[in-house]
Amino acid sequence: MQRKTVAIIGGGPAGLMAAEALAAGGVQVDVYDAMPSVGRKFLLAGKGGMNLTHSEPYDAFLSRYGSRAPQIAPLLAQFTPDALREWVHGLGIETFVGSSGRVFPTDMKAAPLLRAWLHRLRQAGVRFHMRHRWLGWTDTGTLCFDTPQGPQAVSADAVVMALGGGSWARLGSDAKWVQLLSQRDITIAPLQPSNCGFEVGWSEYFRSRFAGDYLKSVAITVQHEGDPDNQPPSRKQGEFVITAEGIEGSLIYALSAGLRDRISASGTAVIQLDLLPDWPLQRVIDEVSRSRGARSWSSHLQSRLGLKGVKTGLLRELVSAADFADPMLLAHAIKALPLTLLAARPIDEAISSAGGVTFEGMDPQLMLKALPGVFCAGEMLDWEAPTGGYLLSACLASGRAAGNGVLSWLQ
Repeated sequence: MQRKTVAIIGGGPAGLMAAEALAAGGVQVDVYDAMPSVGRKFLLAGKGGMNLTHSEPYDAFLSRYGSRAPQIAPLLAQFTPDALREWVHGLGIETFVGSSGRVFPTDMKAAPLLRAWLHRLRQAGVRFHMRHRWLGWTDTGTLCFDTPQGPQAVSADAVVMALGGGSWARLGSDAKWVQLLSQRDITIAPLQPSNCGFEVGWSEYFRSRFAGDYLKSVAITVQHEGDPDNQPPSRKQGEFVITAEGIEGSLIYALSAGLRDRISASGTAVIQLDLLPDWPLQRVIDEVSRSRGARSWSSHLQSRLGLKGVKTGLLRELVSAADFADPMLLAHAIKALPLTLLAARPIDEAISSAGGVTFEGMDPQLMLKALPGVFCAGEMLDWEAPTGGYLLSACLASGRAAGNGVLSWLQ
């Protein structure tokens, strides 16, 4: 009997995991990708240290997926964070848990993991077709690809789409699939930047003096204005960087979804910066109020509170001269400095994207209700999560679920 064939469009983590599940199920798997090689975004994301998943308790882990946690939960149930670590170990890659609870390969690199994974997939019979850009369907319903040899039609018994979101288009996630699926009446939530930076109207002096400087050991508080549930303010501590356009970095990414939505609803979002998060307010008041003698305010702040560089620059940028000269008002500004965010940075600059194919348009096995035999996985689905291993975990889990879903459907 002839083997069933499955076409996987997209060679990122979700597509490769679907390929692994399908190959294990005995079908012939062909992976098509528009780029010259697979896993390009995966490799670039791993350059600063390949964050695989997170070791926190499972309930806390699941909560990172926000309103889509109910849809992500059954996917993670098939490939839990612990199962992910065991899978990595099975590729010959050891892992460790960092001080933040994040899980990394021992060598912190993505390339060895990807090489071992591709070797295993090829041994399992998975075939790879590079520089094959998906163009949609032909009039007869076959897949159509643009290839170096010209247009090519491909028939398959089932299809897994793992085409990525809308960020980092140069690595392959250009979201051109949105129009192709919309033409087939697939419901797609608009793509938006996630884990992104934000624009601030810096003065030319501040921009030229401090762009590229890191703000370390700071905290951000976000008030939940107009919240009917009276949620307490969100507060996170960490670091971020000043850019020519505004702010970005790990602390900003952790809060970016809510800030983006606030800007969409209200036009701007205001955060409060605590420049000395380990100091109680009264201690700051006491130190600022001490006599500074002939010293400048900058020298006084550095001497009494250790504030200097970009932190002092921010105070000068955002506090009026009158408030700066009032020790009480200045102390309060140091502990709660309002900063207005004007817009999210463009989606192509974001680490990931929100929006995509809605779960309501798929069955529990991630098959499109409007296109039987076509499954979706990865970042092209309508979900988002902060950095910290949550993005990769859900991409891999959805790829595994889609692959298993195809096997069940073919049977």
